[in-house]
Amino acid sequence: KSSRGDFVFSADRLIRLVVEEGLNQLPYTECTVTTPTGHKYEGVRFEKGNCGVSIMRSGEAMEQGLRDCCRSIRIGKILIQSDEETQRAKVYYAKFPPDIYRRKVLLMYPILSTGNTVIEAVKVLVEHGVQPSVIILLSLFSTPHGAKSIIQEFPEITILTTEVHPVAPTHFGQKYFGTD
Repeated sequence: KSSRGDFVFSADRLIRLVVEEGLNQLPYTECTVTTPTGHKYEGVRFEKGNCGVSIMRSGEAMEQGLRDCCRSIRIGKILIQSDEETQRAKVYYAKFPPDIYRRKVLLMYPILSTGNTVIEAVKVLVEHGVQPSVIILLSLFSTPHGAKSIIQEFPEITILTTEVHPVAPTHFGQKYFGTD
C-alpha cells in the first residue's frame, strides 16, 4: 500500500502524460518563436477553441495537469453521481464556457469503470451543441467494458487512457484528495 504522497506523485505523472497526449490530438498551426537570446525556432501554437471539462470530483484531479500545459485554457465542470442501488448516473450540475459548441473538448475522468458516468457527461455536452467527434476523453485507467460502452454509444469519441484492465481501481478521488 502506497502513501498518499506517493499516490499523488504517481497519479500526477500519469495525468501529465495523458494530458500531453490529449493536447497532441488538438489542432495547431506552425509559428516562429523568438527565444530570449534572439534565436528563431519553428514551433507550433494551438488553434483557438479548445477547452477542458472535468467530471467532478475525481476529474478535478486532472485540471492542474491541464493548466500546467495550457495556462489560459477554459475549464467547465459536470457533477454526475451514480445511484448506489440502480447504478444509473444522474447529472446534478453542469457549467461550461458559453461557446462550448465551437470548441474541442478534453473530457477529464481518471477512472473509467462502467462508462455510465462518461456517457451521461457526453450526453450533456451534446445537449450543449458539442459534436462527439470533437470530444477527447482523458482517463488514467479503463475497463474494457467501460470503453466499449462509450464507443457503442458514441463511436466518434476519442478515448485516451494509460491502461485497460478488467478491474479498475476504486476510490481514486478519496485517495488523491486525502478524504479516504
